[in-house]
Amino acid sequence: MYSFKNDYSEGAHPRILNALMESNMVQEEGYGYDRHTQNAISKIKDMIGNQDIDVHLIAGGTQTNLTAIGAFLRPHEACVCVHTGHIAVHETGAIECTGHKVITVDSPDGKITTGKIQDVLNAHTDEHCVKPKLVYISNPTELGTIYTKSELECISEFCKSKGLILYADGARLGCAICAKESGVTLSDMCRLTDAFFIGATKNGALLGEALVIKNEVLKEDFRYHIKQRGALLAKGRLLGIQFEELFNDGLYFELASHANEMARLLEGGLKDAGCGFLVDSPTNQIFPILENNLIEKLEKKFRFYSWEKVDDNRSAIRLVTSWATPKDAVLEFIREIQS
Repeated sequence: MYSFKNDYSEGAHPRILNALMESNMVQEEGYGYDRHTQNAISKIKDMIGNQDIDVHLIAGGTQTNLTAIGAFLRPHEACVCVHTGHIAVHETGAIECTGHKVITVDSPDGKITTGKIQDVLNAHTDEHCVKPKLVYISNPTELGTIYTKSELECISEFCKSKGLILYADGARLGCAICAKESGVTLSDMCRLTDAFFIGATKNGALLGEALVIKNEVLKEDFRYHIKQRGALLAKGRLLGIQFEELFNDGLYFELASHANEMARLLEGGLKDAGCGFLVDSPTNQIFPILENNLIEKLEKKFRFYSWEKVDDNRSAIRLVTSWATPKDAVLEFIREIQS
């Protein structure tokens, strides 16, 4: 049974495993001061085109979010995100455990707008409420949708005018950047946010996210926060080697492009079979709407998540392709739908 449940079912790209093996018996400094981590950070700065940013390698997305948001906010401050945002529904209250309220707004496509942010500001006006301070977005969103450059520029300008921190979750950032409709680069993500992270766990690495902090105010003492959250690895080389390899010869974007291409192939086959979709996603997550009896038949041969009930007879499922998804698995799923 092939799984379309997520994009981290496989281990890691062979080049990463080879790099880990080749360096295995070479002694390195700990806690991110090894040569591989420093080289990976240098590569990321060069790709972004900004030598003044701080880059921190952290093991996972939830750990990155809670470490960053917990560090960026004062005790009375809160963050704002859409109701489907990862920090609101899939992180076991990690942000709330740092003492910060998550204020959610409704969104049909997983994207936040300046109007929705302004509504939150209008409802929190004095010291009897938490103070909205950080706007959390993810690119792509939990629904696979992406922010265009113009949308990011609009949100960025609004946040600056209101004194808000703009923070972007990039767990699948490679797929967002490589989407044909995007037009957004790593440099744009850095220019338009105060901080964001580049996800590798879902794009060919065993584990790892690269947090990029541009805002000078947010940089101070950040390694203390990483240590306090249990995220400062003694063997930081394990993260450094992986990012070093991913950003060598464009492997990171090659893997993300493959995930997107497999999703487009899958999407095209489903459309040819007459399927509709819950949302228009240009990345590696798609949400076809199928009859419930068909879903039951598909579950005998494939693994995927049932996402949302549409009506009494139909539901939307989530199909996720990855850096390692074979074309044959996609074609087999399409044949099963057509038959």
